[in-house]
Amino acid sequence: MSSSRSGSRVVAAVGLVLTLGLTACSTGRESTGNAGDTGATVSGKISLTYLQKQGDQEYFIGEAAGAKAKAAELGIDLKVVNLGNDANKTVSEVQSAIAQKSNGLIIVVPDPAVGPQVVQTARDAKIALLTSDDQICTTGPDPSACSADSLVPRIGFSGAQMGGEVGKRAAEEFKKSGWNPAETRIISAWKQDVTVCGDRVKAAKEAFGSAAGTGVQNIDVATDNTPTGAQDKIAATVTANAGVKHWVVWGCNDENVQGGVTALQNAGFSADNVIGVGLGAYLACKGWGSGKPSGMKAALFINGSDVGALAVQTMYDRLRNGKDFPKEAFAPTKMVDAATWQASGVKCS
Repeated sequence: MSSSRSGSRVVAAVGLVLTLGLTACSTGRESTGNAGDTGATVSGKISLTYLQKQGDQEYFIGEAAGAKAKAAELGIDLKVVNLGNDANKTVSEVQSAIAQKSNGLIIVVPDPAVGPQVVQTARDAKIALLTSDDQICTTGPDPSACSADSLVPRIGFSGAQMGGEVGKRAAEEFKKSGWNPAETRIISAWKQDVTVCGDRVKAAKEAFGSAAGTGVQNIDVATDNTPTGAQDKIAATVTANAGVKHWVVWGCNDENVQGGVTALQNAGFSADNVIGVGLGAYLACKGWGSGKPSGMKAALFINGSDVGALAVQTMYDRLRNGKDFPKEAFAPTKMVDAATWQASGVKCS
């Protein structure tokens, strides 16, 4: 699903090489990469640390569970750390993991601005680094302004693919509704310094425009990617657009869309005047489970367990077998709604 680059570019760009002195159980056998990739594989017990933002969110709980299951299967010692939303804790926990002799770090950063410091810390310790979900850059705080060669290898989902699926489903729902485009607005809600969020929203807009064939006005809403934060921002947007009769809502994740759907409900809009298409499905399914009409018409199911397992497997392949990190690797997704979510294995948070 994604193009891969040579190991030399990946490891040279990230500046993360495993050396013979990393652990007492290193074999001294070089990895199979080209020039610049001189990291040694590990023959003994592998120890990994998985550092996650928002570790109490359903998606990340699933991600941790998938990582733990894969680690148990592969005989890896795995420690999972919840960083919450604390950028300062990110750096201290990375340092702690290194002090505890982890062979590799997998990280979901709360704030991409800490990326260069995380990379530098890992590079100084000569320890392998892999990101999941969100990107970080080796040379600056903003991954969207980063060259491709300076992005740390990432395991997750394709932002373009996910956003495209959301936009297509929203277009289907819009065409079924028969709404007048002039009386309709789209809300695109996301935390605007998170690169993968921008990718998702951009793709949703493009897919909707292509599939709906009409020019519904879009309103971008900057949020903190939480339900309450999105609800507050979107409520203000709705108030400022009092003449609008129908709303389409999408965003970076279920939190943004659920916040928007709640804000619209509180503003007096009935479920049949709202088309929310979530991304995650872990919040969307709560409304569906109640059996009541919901403005959340569908959601793209992203299974965190698949990402956690793939991230651990990818790190294992690098440390045990010298297999180069892919630049990106993606887990599968599936669109679900009130009729299909239970059979798809969605877990509500």
